Amino acid sequence: MSRLNWTDDKLISRLINNKTDKSRWDNIYVLRKRPSEELFARCVDLIKSNYPKNRKIGIDILAQLGVSSRPFLKETLDVYFDLLDVETDPDVLMSLLYSIGKNNDELGKEQIHKLCSFIHNDNALVKEGLVSALLGINNLTAIATLIKLSSFKSSHVRNWATFGLGTMIETDNKAIREALWKRVNDKHQETRLEAIVGLAKRKDERVNDIITCEINNGEYGILLFEAIVETKDGKFLPLLKQNLKAIEGDQTINPEWRRALENCIIDLAKLMKTDLEEHLATKTEIGE
Repeated sequence: MSRLNWTDDKLISRLINNKTDKSRWDNIYVLRKRPSEELFARCVDLIKSNYPKNRKIGIDILAQLGVSSRPFLKETLDVYFDLLDVETDPDVLMSLLYSIGKNNDELGKEQIHKLCSFIHNDNALVKEGLVSALLGINNLTAIATLIKLSSFKSSHVRNWATFGLGTMIETDNKAIREALWKRVNDKHQETRLEAIVGLAKRKDERVNDIITCEINNGEYGILLFEAIVETKDGKFLPLLKQNLKAIEGDQTINPEWRRALENCIIDLAKLMKTDLEEHLATKTEIGE
């Protein structure tokens, strides 16, 4: 019988008793599509359990119970933040923070400050969850916390914190730019490219030289194309076309990367044409 036909009790029993996590998320996804008062109450009971595994199950189901409609969102956040006051298990805290990150659109200042206090927790799992919890929050304390996390020893944490600063918010200030600049030479490629994208989005022309170096190096990832388009700088077109010509007929090149390069050339050329047309129209209007 398909798990879609299993009762809530059977799915939860499997989650609790299965020795491996092989089907864990499959069972959770089914439960998330069955929002009810009874299931919500059952998840709250699981979260109050003395067993970390049970607490994680309850947390993860509630993270998206009802999927898009989210009928118990306020109550879920109340449960989550009450648990933040007492939870000490790093693995549970990571799940809890990740789940808050899926529901952080309308957090209050006190809730944001409580999240940010976990910057003092030295566990890498907690730091990872904290980054997720703060993504997209346009709040000075949250931004300051992401800036600190963007220098954390774990490349995974640095990467997501840099993405959070560079792309997930539009705020532009000296502190954010300095944090992004500290990552433009990061040994972790994706972190480095996220920083470059963030600076390009903020029209920081100093990053253009960094982009040129990345292109000339030839080992750049798809994220660089996003940064290049953001600059609207036509000087990159000859370099990109040269790279495209250099890989002509090379079957070892990732087809997705090749298509991204081709699309970048097309998009940048369109932007250059549009800017030129707008410039000429403006000159005509003022009678030059």
